[in-house]
Parts: sequence; C-alpha cells; structure tokens
Amino acid sequence: MPPSLKEKTAKGLFWGGFSNGLQQLLNLLFGIFLARLLTRSDYGMVGMLAIFTQIASTLQEGGFISALTNRKQACHRDYNAVFWFSTSCSVGIYILLWLAAPLIADFFRTPELVPLARFTFLGFVIASLSIAPRAILFKNLKVKENTVISLSCLTGSGIVGIALAANGFAYWGLAAQSLVYVSIVTVLNFYFARWRPTLTFDFTPIREMVGFSSRMLITNIFNIINNNLFSTLLGRFYSPREVGDFSQANKWNYMGHTTVTGMINSVAQPVLASVSDDRGRQLGIFRKLLRFTAFVSFPAMLGLSLVAHELIVIAITDKWLASADILRLLCVWGAFVPVNNLFSNLLVSRGHSSAYMWNTICLSVLQLAAACAMYPLGMTWMLRVFVAINIAWLFVWFAFARREIDLTLGNLLTDIGPYLLLSAALVVLARYLTQDIENCYLSLTAKVIIVAGLYALTLWKLQSVIFKESIRFIFKKKL
Repeated sequence: MPPSLKEKTAKGLFWGGFSNGLQQLLNLLFGIFLARLLTRSDYGMVGMLAIFTQIASTLQEGGFISALTNRKQACHRDYNAVFWFSTSCSVGIYILLWLAAPLIADFFRTPELVPLARFTFLGFVIASLSIAPRAILFKNLKVKENTVISLSCLTGSGIVGIALAANGFAYWGLAAQSLVYVSIVTVLNFYFARWRPTLTFDFTPIREMVGFSSRMLITNIFNIINNNLFSTLLGRFYSPREVGDFSQANKWNYMGHTTVTGMINSVAQPVLASVSDDRGRQLGIFRKLLRFTAFVSFPAMLGLSLVAHELIVIAITDKWLASADILRLLCVWGAFVPVNNLFSNLLVSRGHSSAYMWNTICLSVLQLAAACAMYPLGMTWMLRVFVAINIAWLFVWFAFARREIDLTLGNLLTDIGPYLLLSAALVVLARYLTQDIENCYLSLTAKVIIVAGLYALTLWKLQSVIFKESIRFIFKKKL
C-alpha cells in the first residue's frame, strides 16, 4: 500500500525541517566567524545593495520556474526559451545597473558603493544561467539533489568569505561570498539536471507562460520590498553602522523563521492542492498544518527573542550588542511569518495567485507609508509599527481563507491561540526567573531549559495531539 497522505506530510515536514535546519546551522557557523572578523559598517555596505540585487534577480527569473513547474508537458523547447530569455534580460539589466551605480551611491551618500555595486550585481547575471536547470530539478522533486546543492554552495562560499575577511578585504569578502555562492549553484544545477541549452531562439513558450509568470513576478518583487524595506530606508537616513546592526539582527531572525517556513513550504502547497476538490477535507488538513506551524513557530521565535542578548554576545561579541534589541522586536514578527506563509500557500493551492499578489502589494504599500511616517520618531518606532502591521495582517489573510474553506475566527484562535499564549507566558516567566543571572552562558542555558522544558511538559499534561504525534514520528514508538 502506498503511504497515506498523512504519512507523506509527516515525512515531508521532517525532512524539510532537517534540510532547512542544517542549512541554517551552516549559515550560523559561517555568520559567527564573519561577524567577528568584520565591522558593523561592512555589513551595512552590502546591506544597502541587497534590495537592488534581489529585485534584479527576480526580474530576470520572471516567475518562470513556477510557470515551467505548472506546465504538464514541459519539454526542451520550453526550458531553452526560458534560458535564453532570462540570460538576455539579465545582461540588459546589468548594463542598466552598471550605469546607475553612481546614482545608487549618491542616494546612500556613500561613494564606495560604485565599484562594490558593479561587482555585486554580477551575481544575478550568473544566477540567470541556472533558471532552466533549477526548474527541471524543482519540477521533478529532486529534493536530495537540491539539498546537496544548497549545502555545497553554503560551504564553499562561506570558506571564501571567511578567508577574504581574515585577510583584510572587509566588505569585499561578503560581496565575493555571494558571487561564489551563485556560481556554485549554477554549476551544480547544470550537473544534476543533465540539461544543456541549444542555439535555437524560439520564444513562443515565453508568450504562453507570461500570464501566470507575471503575477508571480510582481508578487516576488513586493515580497523582496517587504524583506528589504528597512535596509533601504535606514541606508538613506542613517549611517552604515546602523544599517549593519539591522542587517545582523535581521539575518538571525531570518535564519529562525526560515527554518520553520521552509519546513512548511516543503509540503503545504502540494498537500493542499491534492485535496482542493474537497473543501471539507482541505479545511481539516489546513487546520492541522496551522496547529503544527503554531506549535513550532511560536516557542522557537519568541524563545529566540528571549535569548537575543545572550546569543549575540556569546556568538559574535558585544560589538554587535546594538543589534540585540532589534532582534528582539524582529523575532516577534518572525513568529507570525510561517503562519502568514501557510495562508498564502492555501490561496495559491486554490488557484488564486491574483489574490496573493494584491494582498502582498497592499501590505508592502502600507509598510512603506508607515515606515516613512514613523521615521521622525526613530528606528525603534519604525520597527514597532512594522511588527504590529505584519501581525495584524494575519487577519487579512484569514479573511481570504474564510471565503475559500469556511475557516471561522473561532477556528483560527483555537488553532494558534494556545501555543501563542503558552509560549508568551513561558518567555515572561523565564525572563523573570533569570533576571538576576549575570553570566551570559548560565542565563542562556537557564532560559532555554525553562521554556523548552515547561513547554513540553505542559503539552504532555494537556494531551496535545500535535505534540504526541510529533514525538511518535521522531522516535517511531507509541507514547
């Protein structure tokens, strides 16, 4: 008998969590070394360019990976058209950005950005070469191969970044690290896909896919704006050091919520899409995924917020202490990111990519307006409003989900409320019980033990189904 949908989902969550956790662990280890070698201004210099690089990469990708994946009978002609179209676009965009580098430097009032930008932007040109083979691997569910690619490029680029930083190349080490990363990704994608382009230029498949891909493109651009909004605004109004503080805090927050989001993304859309014809069953599966997401995300991210000070000091020294307060705020937002992401997967699985797109656009515009309005009050207030908007936006996602699968507000609060309240209460308790511990190592250990231990004990005593099923799957025995 083939494994049930429940077993497939459980295995997908397990291996998705394992793969993403291992990748974030590598990011953490290399990040610690680099943060000890480089200054806050070094990170700020690269952080200012992040939004330009990511938007350029999204433009040259054009949403074609998703479009190719959706084509039932994608052939060489389709992949070849995407390869040449993406490559041509990326070269054109690079020329424009090369010419615009002095304007970017003027915007941030940092002349050193001109050569750095022209070097960094080469990365998306290299990355454009791998779009077609990436689509082949993604479409054919080559999870093992993608894991090998991710771990290889993280390891190779991390070693290069550390070597250059240790030899005095400062922010150039970070720029070279990103370039090496995309180079390794490109080479390995071609190797595992076993595909090569041919010198034929038929762009008919592009016209056939542009309707779907354009919506994904617009959505991805606004997602990038959301993720890089503060780096851009802070780079305009504050110093590179303050941008570096935010970039460092955001990196740790990103590693945390991406581990959970990556785990959920590995199963959410295909599982929900497989039962899209049965709204009742889809509602039941969605609610179970929602409970699991809340079960993992809230204690993990609120716990990270609790130990932000100790973690920063121990891992990357007290020269980055200013980023600890920023990390505390970002982690509160990060706790809700996987939950919001699950709702977006639901909309896409129901075929409503337009709703997903407009929802993302409205969120981006609101965040930009709020950040500009709060700018006179300082960075802290800008971040507080940013976090509040993103948490409140959960109810906008809920409004769309309610129309699709009859999810009620009571369902939502019942599914996520207990995990949120329990996690928040344990974080407050742990902060109170450890407030007199001055040693960072003891404080970190005590906080982790209190929150993790009491969280597991409480769920065990309350006979939490999600908790027991998770433990049973991991240890392969009945409890």
